Amino acid sequence: MASLTASSVSFGSVSFPSKQKQVSNFRRASFSFNGKGFPSLRSKPPTRFRVSCAARPETVEKVCEIVRKQLALSADREVSGESKFATLGADSLDTVEIVMGLEEEFGISVEEESAQSITNVQEAADMIEKLLEKKC
Repeated sequence: MASLTASSVSFGSVSFPSKQKQVSNFRRASFSFNGKGFPSLRSKPPTRFRVSCAARPETVEKVCEIVRKQLALSADREVSGESKFATLGADSLDTVEIVMGLEEEFGISVEEESAQSITNVQEAADMIEKLLEKKC
């Protein structure tokens, strides 16, 4: 098993068959490519991980509708998950109004720090689903 995350690579329990030798019980090695050296070459217990998926299409579509309404965009203006608020003509006040509309529509409360980090429709939809998941 191998995984690549951001600027690191880690290997978990693997075997390397060879014609002459077989290397087994290789537990873990981590490599850092950001110039800070090697964080760990020692065996560590397995860590838990969470698979995160993109928001459901229905959520993305609802966010698109709210963004279109808040920015008074024409029906023929394409708004998708990749649409950036700034590209659609939103300034900081428009973004605040979009977040307020999302809070009202989905019955959630968005912290100011989270609200400031949202730059596109997909990020907003992902944040909404994360907040709804916590709510349950």
